[in-house]
Amino acid sequence: MSGTERREQLVGVGRSVFAARGFEAATVEEIAAKAGVSKPVVYEHFGGKEGLYAVVVDREMASLLAGVTAALSSAQSTRSIVESAAMALLDYIEGSTDGFRILVRDSPPGQSTGSFASLIGDIASQVEHLLAEEFQRRKLDPKTAPMYAQMLVGMVALTGQWWLEHRRHKKATVAAHLVNLAWNGLTGMEAKPQLRTVP
Repeated sequence: MSGTERREQLVGVGRSVFAARGFEAATVEEIAAKAGVSKPVVYEHFGGKEGLYAVVVDREMASLLAGVTAALSSAQSTRSIVESAAMALLDYIEGSTDGFRILVRDSPPGQSTGSFASLIGDIASQVEHLLAEEFQRRKLDPKTAPMYAQMLVGMVALTGQWWLEHRRHKKATVAAHLVNLAWNGLTGMEAKPQLRTVP
């Protein structure tokens, strides 16, 4: 096996071990044993468990972000933004369950790679300019678009975490309910919302 092939094998094995056991419980010994190599081979390629984990997380974040970016680039309306974001995340969860499990767990202390929260922030920043344009058309304050983008993406992400563990509903059904809540909320937005029961 070439060095590149061995590295890819270790990434794949590490990904499955991190998904099953989490960063803290995973060990270099287990990863090496499952790959059929000695511990020094893992250290040679990644410098240790942290280095392997960083590569796995970076790849998963890039994969999810690419899927969401592609989905949002084809969005033609506010509703299609919400639909596209919901389906892109649920597609990723369905097609890359191990990767999503890794992303939603806490990163190890001192982890230099991004976290799931920072990934959600990246996705929200892509959504916010699309929302700002729609807000201007509706005579709503476009300066609030970043806040609404965080709300929308956060709602989809948290629902995705729930769906990961509770697959009683089909992906399209979950997406339709997400869009129902988000869209009906967006279409009835007030220009200057205020709390009515809290002084």
